[in-house]
Amino acid sequence: MYRNKIPQALDYGVSVTMKVIGGKWKPCIIDCISNGINRPAQIQKAIKQASLRVINQQLSELLDYEIVTKESFEGYPLKVEYTLTPFGNTLLSVIDAMQQWGDAHAEKVAEIAINRKENVTLYKNKT
Repeated sequence: MYRNKIPQALDYGVSVTMKVIGGKWKPCIIDCISNGINRPAQIQKAIKQASLRVINQQLSELLDYEIVTKESFEGYPLKVEYTLTPFGNTLLSVIDAMQQWGDAHAEKVAEIAINRKENVTLYKNKT
């Protein structure tokens, strides 16, 4: 794993928040778990663009920051479920604000991204 040689300053609220939820899929994963989608394969079905490997990696990071807990169940196949901790629940208002902003500005952002020749698509379905 790459380690940055310059220490990351955590003296600015946005930096602290991004340290925890930064990553392409972490806010979406937190949103899924808050809506009862709590198994990695279920999360991957909800976030089709994310690979299961990436989802598991980001779940591991959320576990490290005590945003989620992991419960493993006996039997075959192995069943694993994630739930938000009380600390993780404090992020829901942040995720909700991000969702509202994204919903309000999705078309404009998509238009700009297309003009920048970025490979994007705008889905209209809601979870």
